[in-house]
Order: sequence, then structure tokens, then C-alpha cells
Amino acid sequence: MMMILQKVISSTGVASRRQAEELIRRGQVKINGRVAELGERADATKDKITIKNRLIPSAPGKIYVKLNKPLDYTCTNRVFKGEKNIFSLINIPQKLFAVGRLDKDSRGLVLLTNDGDLTQRLAHPRFKHEKIYEVKVRGEIKKPDLIIKKLVGGIDIGEDDGIARAKQVNYLQDNLFVITLTEGKKRQIRRMFQFLGLTVIDLRRVGLAGLGLGDLKEGRFSYLSKEELNKLKI
Repeated sequence: MMMILQKVISSTGVASRRQAEELIRRGQVKINGRVAELGERADATKDKITIKNRLIPSAPGKIYVKLNKPLDYTCTNRVFKGEKNIFSLINIPQKLFAVGRLDKDSRGLVLLTNDGDLTQRLAHPRFKHEKIYEVKVRGEIKKPDLIIKKLVGGIDIGEDDGIARAKQVNYLQDNLFVITLTEGKKRQIRRMFQFLGLTVIDLRRVGLAGLGLGDLKEGRFSYLSKEELNKLKI
């Protein structure tokens, strides 16, 4: 089927549509051996499309998966010796990308897809997609309301990352908080609590861009339902 070239490229998961447009402008994309032009159409099943002289795969169709990530797994497409990787938990042959990565010490909801446009849209801070976390801390909680006020008001977490804020914070009990973020600075929650003299001992993401874990068990994955896809506004 003939489609706009940048859409063909993004459908393979190689790059987002915006990234594909830039590659075409730079003359780094070829169709059947000739330099492609922005706006032309191609058929992924018939045309030979290369980026920087590398053949792109045929579009496998869009894949959307949610995973309940366990502790000690990395969220990267690069495999390092001695490290456990989330893609070892997914028996899907197509190359997928993690949206909303979690560090090794965190667990919970991760979205995996080969949809480059969706990946860019969910990752970009200007869209302010909500991420919800359950956070257990070590330390004495004397005034939870004051802690909430500081987390929502903003804390300078240093390292040139400036002020970090939570959109919403609720204190449940037994040192357990529920925190909603619309930004994603490196280890943001841990660093915010550290500034307040508290140590995060468990961090679990339970919501991402309208998706929830539901009854998905740790270490397992499932394809998104039609209702879940609609929540992502695909």
C-alpha cells in the first residue's frame, strides 16, 4: 500500500515521523537507490527503502504492549553482560521501544511499542502525560501535609535539573505516598524525597498516560485492548 514516506518509516519503529522528515530533508533516505524527496509516497512491501544506506524492515504493523516490570531489570534496547533486560520478558520478534523507562531499582508499568510517533508524543514533556507512582519511604513522617506541600510546590533537586514538582500527592499510611508527575527528570522522585531527608525504599509505577496495571502480574505483559488504545488517543 502506498503511503507518505515518513509514515512508512515511522510504522517500522525505526524513527518517529518527525525524525523521518528530518532524515529525508538531509538526503539520507533513498527509495530504490535514489535520494527520496519530502512528501513522496512509497510502498513498504515493494520498495527498497534505506536510511544512511541501511535497509529498513518491512512494516510489521503497530504493536502496543504493557509490561509489569520487576526490580533489577533495565529498560534499554542495548544488552549488557550480567544485566537483566525487560525485553527478555517479551517473546515478540519485532523490535520494540520502551516508553516511560524505569530505572533498575523501580518496578511497575512500562509501555512497549514499535510506533515511533506515539513514542515521541508520550515522551515529550510538552504533552504533560500523567505518570502515577506508589512510593514507600524510610524515615519519620511527622507532618505529611508539609511534605505534600513541598513536593507539589517544587524542590531544587540540583545537578542543573532545576525545580522538580509533583502534580498531585496523596499520603495513605505507613510511609506510603501516591504521586502523580507530568514531568520526568532523572530519578526525580528519589531525589525530591532525599532533599526532604527521606529515603525511597520502593517505587512502583501504577499508571501511565491513562493506562493502569490492572491485574497484570509482575514480570508478565499483555497487548493493549481497544479501550486502552483509545485512552492513548491513537
